[in-house]
Amino acid sequence: MKIARVQAFLLSYPFAEPVELDYFGGHRTILKRDALLIRVEADNGLVGYAPGTCTEAVKDTIENVIGPFLAGHTLADPDALRIKFLEGPGRDLKVANIYGSVEIALYDLIGQDRKLPVSELIGGRVREQIRLYGSAGMYQSPESYAAEAKAIADLGFTAYKMRPALGPEGDLRTVELMRQAVGPNVDLMVDAHTWWRMGDKSYTPETVEELARGMAKYEIAWLEEPILPDRHEEYAKLRAKQIVPVASGEHEPGEERFLDLIAQGCVDYVQMDLLCQGGYPVARRLFSEIGKEGLRFAFHSWGTDLEVIAAAQLGICWPEDVVEWLEYPVYTTPATKTMYPFPLARDILKEPLDIQEGVLRVNRKPGLGVEVDESVITKYPWIPGPWSYFKLHSPAETFAVVGDHSIKFA
Repeated sequence: MKIARVQAFLLSYPFAEPVELDYFGGHRTILKRDALLIRVEADNGLVGYAPGTCTEAVKDTIENVIGPFLAGHTLADPDALRIKFLEGPGRDLKVANIYGSVEIALYDLIGQDRKLPVSELIGGRVREQIRLYGSAGMYQSPESYAAEAKAIADLGFTAYKMRPALGPEGDLRTVELMRQAVGPNVDLMVDAHTWWRMGDKSYTPETVEELARGMAKYEIAWLEEPILPDRHEEYAKLRAKQIVPVASGEHEPGEERFLDLIAQGCVDYVQMDLLCQGGYPVARRLFSEIGKEGLRFAFHSWGTDLEVIAAAQLGICWPEDVVEWLEYPVYTTPATKTMYPFPLARDILKEPLDIQEGVLRVNRKPGLGVEVDESVITKYPWIPGPWSYFKLHSPAETFAVVGDHSIKFA
């Protein structure tokens, strides 16, 4: 089986009206949500798919760098093919990370050809399912956060993640109300990445520690990115105080920085996004180090169901005491109102994922085990431009968001 063609399709779902959200120190506008679908066709007619980071630069790299490299190669040993790529165009770390997402489609192809699930090609599954946490919660009142937490728990999820940005007093009040709303048996994750994106109102290390101690009373599962992600020494100091479990990782530029995050004892939970941080090979190497250090891993996933299943195929190859969680964005539907709608996230697959009581069951069908609905390519045409903006009050600056990790540290 030889690779015949590699394509990348940018897709957009525009909101009927912009989502306008005030937060402590600024205002956020969300105009749309984007996705990128990678399609790799073999000379025998099989097609493999993968999700990717949705920017024009990524699409260009896939179609003009990675695609020409792969075209004509026999797809038998993806490890050998990757090594060859890394010795050439992949010497550039950004290009290598993009290759990691394309490689998911290669595994999908090989799995279909050999009639094996991807999990059996990347280590072999040790379980059939992985726990999901319902992720939503963005810039709303404490009462609204609490109501959303309860709604997501009522869907069967045993964990809920939100993004506080109301100022110290409002953030602590939010966690208190959420715990009251869901009771003691639902895990609460606090994603504090806005705390260092507030300009002059960004929280000091003292405020972060004070909030961590306040939130500890409500037994949060973790406090995520409460400090600028590149400040590993500050993370290590915070974690050493053992106030609450600490999580970070989704902004690390590459494997070397991940290893430093682990070696310095910065976090209890390491987080990684397969699409922009190296794909399966990097994740597998990190899992080994995470297991050795007695830490836990949680997938970052902020896109479509194709991204979720791609991560799940790897996650089930490791025991739950290493790979514990997979993020599942809970978008607004006719039945449930959360942060905003994003129907493309579900429409990209012909059949819904098998999710019951907050657990994703991974079937044993060949490849990724799902059928991609290519009609999304015409149904959700690409709309150029950022999907979101952060506007700070002081200093008066605006940051545009493309992809998922494009905001400079403010």
